[in-house]
Amino acid sequence: MHAEYAEVNEATARAIHSTREKGGRVIAVGTTSLRTLESAADVEGKVQPFSGETDIFITPGYRFRAVDMLLTNFHLPRSTLFMLVSAFAGPERMKAAYAHAVAEQYRFYSYGDACLLYNKLSSL
Repeated sequence: MHAEYAEVNEATARAIHSTREKGGRVIAVGTTSLRTLESAADVEGKVQPFSGETDIFITPGYRFRAVDMLLTNFHLPRSTLFMLVSAFAGPERMKAAYAHAVAEQYRFYSYGDACLLYNKLSSL
């Protein structure tokens, strides 16, 4: 997994914390946002200000601390980003979603169709 520069400023960290305290959900828009928020989260899941490279490599078994939902496109099968979405939503759910996407001729990769995923451990 490649490293990416990311930043979460103080105001954003406070807004995320406030949303959580009120029972709201944190929705990452894109895998870079998800990797950024997970890198910025402390062990209890509170997002802290962060600036720097994130090289977090998320695979099945990872325990998500900061993000409840993910809006992302359909990534190429057997890619590191497919591993990330499988870790987030569950491998079986993602295999079923991809089978549906192929059958319905969805578009994959950067300019393809999108999906809204729930964390497999979420109570949603």
